[in-house]
Amino acid sequence: MFKKLFATTALCLATFASAANADTAVFAGGCFWSMQKAFDHVAGVTNTVAGFMGGHVKNPSYREVTGEQTGHVEAVQVTYDPAKVTYQQLLDTYWHHTDPTNPDGVICDFGSSYHTAIFTYSDEQYAAANASKVAVGKQLNTPIYTLIVKSTGTGLPFYPAEAYHQHYWKTHELAYDAYAEGCGRSPALHKIWGNLAD
Repeated sequence: MFKKLFATTALCLATFASAANADTAVFAGGCFWSMQKAFDHVAGVTNTVAGFMGGHVKNPSYREVTGEQTGHVEAVQVTYDPAKVTYQQLLDTYWHHTDPTNPDGVICDFGSSYHTAIFTYSDEQYAAANASKVAVGKQLNTPIYTLIVKSTGTGLPFYPAEAYHQHYWKTHELAYDAYAEGCGRSPALHKIWGNLAD
C-alpha cells in the first residue's frame, strides 16, 4: 500500500514539476494541420493545440476565420520543456515547415488567415524570433514576410479550434495526406529548404 502511495505521489510531483517547467510558444505558418504535425514530432514538445490568434473577434470559429471575417491567422500553440528542447530549435522547426517568403499565404493556402507570424511570450522569445527572421532572410536571400508579434499586443488570447481540427494529420490521416499531396507541400518546402524540410 505504501509503495503504491509513494509511486502515486512521485508521479504527481513529477507531473507538477514538468508543468512548472513548461513554456509556451505560438506559431502561425499557414495551414494549422501541417504546423501541428511538424511540432507533434519534436522531442520535448509536451502538447500542441491548433487554433487562431491575432484577430478582433472572441472565440472565432474555423468558418469565420477562414472566411477572413475576424483578422485571425491559423496558428499552433506549442507547450514545451525548455530543458529538452530550446526555443531556437522550435524556431528552426517552424521555418522549415512553412514558406515565409510569400506575403499572400503558404503554398496552396492563400488569404490573410494563412499569413505567417510568430507570437512571442517573453522578451527573450521576441529577441530570438527577430534574430532568427533576420538569419533566415540572409540564408534565403529574399524578404521574409513573417510578422513577429508580442502576445501582449494582440488584445485577445489564443483560441483553440474545434476538436475536429486537432491533430488532423493523425485522426484523419487519409484526408490529410490527400490535402498535403494535392497542395504540393513536400515539393514546395524542399524547393525552399532542401533536406532541412525532411
